[in-house]
Amino acid sequence: MATNLLLVRHGESTWNAAGRLQGATADVPLTRRGHRQARAAAGRLAGERVAAVWSSDLLRCLQTAEPIAARHRLPVRTSALLREQCHGSWEGGPFSRYEPEILAAGPDWAPPGGESAREVYARAARFLAELPPIDEDAVVVVVSHGETIRALMAAATGMPAEGMARTIVRGGEVVPVVARSAVEEAQLGV
Repeated sequence: MATNLLLVRHGESTWNAAGRLQGATADVPLTRRGHRQARAAAGRLAGERVAAVWSSDLLRCLQTAEPIAARHRLPVRTSALLREQCHGSWEGGPFSRYEPEILAAGPDWAPPGGESAREVYARAARFLAELPPIDEDAVVVVVSHGETIRALMAAATGMPAEGMARTIVRGGEVVPVVARSAVEEAQLGV
């Protein structure tokens, strides 16, 4: 059975606004604009039949997930599997300095002390495999990070790590994805 997902990227954080590379740094809060983006995402999802709200356990995602969950009177469930790609010793540095290398990287490349895109993809696939079943007319909201959302989109649709999109969704953006089950993938020959 397929699971309908609504993937939400966290709102703008203080490090996004400052042009700093965040990665798995835990305690980076949202800016005022980021809080507005979170409330706007909650508004866009108000009419959905939400079965669960999952979030990365990093602060910027939790602050984005809270208004969404509150709107649906649900708790925010957290998972470390939804964390952003760890950028190791590069975290906190200027994104513009590392951007060319990150954008040119293949799925097996990792920054010093960091994590590869393939490792993020494996975490995303594990998260999807562990999701409990829901009613077919409901959705699961997943609040996460740019790189992790790329991995979730690929893993949910049966695409390999090499096929992950190169673009990152914007802060507060909502992306619908239908996650196919292993049975469906076998039937489709994926």
